[in-house]
Amino acid sequence: MLLFLSGLATYFATTRLLESERWVAHTHEVRGAIGDIDSAVLRAGRARSGYVLSGSDDFSNQFEAAVADIPPGLQHLRELTQDNPRQGQLCSRLEDMVNRRISLLRESMQLYKDSPGDSQGQEDLARQAVPVSSDITSIMHRMRDEEQSLLDMRETKSHGLLILTVVTLAAAFVLALELFAVNYRLLTAELTAREQAEQNVRDSEESLRRLAGRLLQIQDEERRKFSRELHDSLGQYLAGAKMNLEIYATQRNDGCLSEAVQLIDQAIGETRTISHLLHPPLLDEAGLCSAASWYLDGFAKRSGIDVKVNLPENVGNLPKPIALGLFRVLQECLTNIHRHSGSTKAEVALDLLPDRVVLKVRDYGKGIASEILTGVRTKGTHSGVGLAGMRERMRDLGGHLIIQPASPGLLVVASLPRPERTEFQPAAD
Repeated sequence: MLLFLSGLATYFATTRLLESERWVAHTHEVRGAIGDIDSAVLRAGRARSGYVLSGSDDFSNQFEAAVADIPPGLQHLRELTQDNPRQGQLCSRLEDMVNRRISLLRESMQLYKDSPGDSQGQEDLARQAVPVSSDITSIMHRMRDEEQSLLDMRETKSHGLLILTVVTLAAAFVLALELFAVNYRLLTAELTAREQAEQNVRDSEESLRRLAGRLLQIQDEERRKFSRELHDSLGQYLAGAKMNLEIYATQRNDGCLSEAVQLIDQAIGETRTISHLLHPPLLDEAGLCSAASWYLDGFAKRSGIDVKVNLPENVGNLPKPIALGLFRVLQECLTNIHRHSGSTKAEVALDLLPDRVVLKVRDYGKGIASEILTGVRTKGTHSGVGLAGMRERMRDLGGHLIIQPASPGLLVVASLPRPERTEFQPAAD
């Protein structure tokens, strides 16, 4: 649009300049036509005077030649001034006065032919020609002044339009420079944002690679731990029960049978404990609040940490991915509190917002190092897998994880979007 405006302004400026040049040429042409008529009238007057003084036919021929030039000159002047009514009226008056002047000159020459010695008649005709000549001079002067006035007005208007055009071009140029500057800033910002996004993608990929490697390591550790648990607890109980049963089979000792039954009961209890730790059945059967309450009670008893719980009663059955994600975050937070914080108390709260479900876990321990916290916030990197795992789990579910110092201790906030306006059904009893 600026280029179009600049081109339009240049076009109008060029048009006005050309028009101004045409009007200047027109004014000079009008003045020339008036001068030609004036010259023809003067030549006719001089030829009449020469004829009256000498009676030579050469002056008569000169008179006729001068008179013959006057009608074309008047016609040309009328054509030049036809666009101006005032000039047209003056041109009509000039034509009448010129014809009157030529008529008086003819009468004077005819009078000389008829009565060469009639000086009185010549003087009368001369007196009649004086006001006519004065009127012709006055009309020509007025026409010249009118044409000059029109030229001045047109030049003033053209000059104003030229200034306006120059100002428009300057403003368009300045606006174009400003738009180029704005466009440059926007492109720079876009390139910076793109580079930042690419850097974030690279950091995220690096974080995911570290997380994947750490997950494999944790998986192997968990398998070894699970293997030890099975061998040291469940395997020992089953081995003891087997030996007692073998003794009972050979010796029929009822004490061995009862001891075998006790060992099998302990094995069943250990199996239930391991199963609940891997995936609490209450999470599927009774919902997040019941599973969280059961887990928090067991955690408080095992760790000796005083846990303040604030769970709503009307949570209902959250979708399984959301409930499982929040429960795993709760497990990881409490595990970190027990292992690293040194806190003697903790707080757990679950808030139901119109569009989100928010889990808050806080401890009152020694907190977390600022460089580790910065790495988790910006790049998702961490020496362990817990915080990064929680962060990736929340991101996969469409939520986010906030970790911030609480003075003292640490506050972890996990937020997940609530399903679109579906009423939660009450959990089973």
